Amino acid sequence: MVKVKIILKVMQISEEIKSRLDIVDVIKEYVQLKPVGANFSASSPFNREKTPSFMVSPEKQIWHCFSSGKGGDVITFIMEIEGVNFVEALRILAPKAGVTLKKEDPKVVSKRNKLMDINELAANYYHRVLMESSVAGEARGYLTERKLSQETLIDWKIGFSPNSWEDLVNFLKKKGYKEEEIISAGLANRRKGGNGIYNRFRDRIMFPLCDYNGNVVAFSARVRPGKEKEEIMGKYINSPQTMIYDKSRILFGLDKAKKEIKSEGYTVVMEGQMDVITAHQNGFGNTVASSGTALTREQLKLLKRYSSNLVLAFDMDQAGQMAVDRGVNQALPLDMKLKIITMEEDKDPDDIIRENPEKWKEILSSAREIMEYYFDKVCSEVEIGELEGKREAARRLLPLINKISDLIAKDHWLKRLSQKLDVEESLLRESLSSLKKDNYSNETEEEQEAPRPRESGPSSREEAASLNLLAIILQFPDFLSFILERIEMDQIQGKRAKQIYKNLFLYYNNKKEDSENSFDYSEFKQFLKTRFSFSEEDEEYSNSDLRDQIEFLDKLAVQGERDYYGLEEREVKSEVLKIINLLKKGNIRERMREIEKLIKDSEKGEDKKETDELLAELKDLTEELKELEKQEYF
Repeated sequence: MVKVKIILKVMQISEEIKSRLDIVDVIKEYVQLKPVGANFSASSPFNREKTPSFMVSPEKQIWHCFSSGKGGDVITFIMEIEGVNFVEALRILAPKAGVTLKKEDPKVVSKRNKLMDINELAANYYHRVLMESSVAGEARGYLTERKLSQETLIDWKIGFSPNSWEDLVNFLKKKGYKEEEIISAGLANRRKGGNGIYNRFRDRIMFPLCDYNGNVVAFSARVRPGKEKEEIMGKYINSPQTMIYDKSRILFGLDKAKKEIKSEGYTVVMEGQMDVITAHQNGFGNTVASSGTALTREQLKLLKRYSSNLVLAFDMDQAGQMAVDRGVNQALPLDMKLKIITMEEDKDPDDIIRENPEKWKEILSSAREIMEYYFDKVCSEVEIGELEGKREAARRLLPLINKISDLIAKDHWLKRLSQKLDVEESLLRESLSSLKKDNYSNETEEEQEAPRPRESGPSSREEAASLNLLAIILQFPDFLSFILERIEMDQIQGKRAKQIYKNLFLYYNNKKEDSENSFDYSEFKQFLKTRFSFSEEDEEYSNSDLRDQIEFLDKLAVQGERDYYGLEEREVKSEVLKIINLLKKGNIRERMREIEKLIKDSEKGEDKKETDELLAELKDLTEELKELEKQEYF
């Protein structure tokens, strides 16, 4: 019973969030919508397409993507576009709606969310110490020297951890958190012997690491200025891997950069936190950091949600080159377009931007295509006029070309290599075919994502007409009674269409008892939900039958607004009568085919009476079909 109460509470919160948000405003943050009649359309954010198939209905507060088959309400959109679960989608939308999720309620908040709350409290604590405490004087001075403004310090919630063993631990304990929870959040270690815990971070400038939704999941801690030589643990230390922090899935600054990435059409990837913070402060908001590591497949897939174009701004020392190589190996198979910028020796992006932001603009504009960079680099390191040099260049460049997923681009670079090395293209192609196709990936077959199948269309003309009829009902509900009186259940084609039509019939009969016999879309969806069982084991949104029917209904509603918006009553009636006529003719033809088969069977059995009855029915149906074929609608 407790689980049912929790589910109901979550559903109440979700309904409150939806009631306070306009789906168009939310989706506009991710997709460039254009008005089409009373609705909005866009190219699918999930599939490549030439003709926009993504539709949003402000009236019904729903969306549907006709190319991918995805659709739903504002919550399901966030789940799809951000790749999060239901509760995480609520967490993203709650601040936009002005809804406060109770952080301390264990019946609602998962352990994962509790760890996020602990890290958020720690970030606030560290930030307050930096901004207000005398112990952070040197740290504030250092950040001022780096030309970080007060606004930037606040926006990025930069903090300072005092040289104390227990201050943060004690603060979090007073907030009601247990020692094991603080350790699980990555903020403390257990003392030797198991007697108590102590702060993981001490005497360091604290940079909160956020996931792409802005939740603090970990920290990167820089040693206090002037203490670099004394610190045996290293200049920077990061939080350990936790339930909420996987460094292979986090990109510093992505939560702040994603809107600007969409706007600019590309992402600049740097190495360090200070590089990114300085870039944002100076107007380069489409910048993120890999935090000194090579880009991973998971990070690249995150970036691809916002743009497939990357500009790499790494130090070109040995470590930086290795990071570039590994990142490129992961990005090319994902069909991402890469460029690279090379900087002066001993100059970080942070240095260049602070000294001259305009120069950084010039550097960005001169970014080179990644394959151009590798061609020049390899050919400058080997003697391509000699046999061994040709072999070495081919050995190093062919695997990169092989990783390019775009066939035209792959062909282009293969031709370029043939010209550069003065080697027959057919020989290079032969070498290329011998390379393993998936040598760039460590994924197992189970880990590889199966592409979502394209939404299947109706199997017959009659099924397509049935769907159109339902779409018209949802767009023009005043025609519901008119249609119900003229078309029977078995004349509707398609299993899901029959289910919707049956429920519309039941809903209409229930509404007959009301003084106001009007169709309400939201009310009808609620009616559908009451038609499905609800138990302690099954939460409402996990019932696949219900979910399928709701998603199908939303698709039909958006289809109705897309295809029939603006029709006058006379035009709607004409379309309805045409569809009814088509469905009735299809139903008659199907019955005639059945009768013809039965007649053959009865003739074999020499049952004259049955044969005569079937022939008479066939004659009546033939006459009825002729009458229907004579009808015209204007």
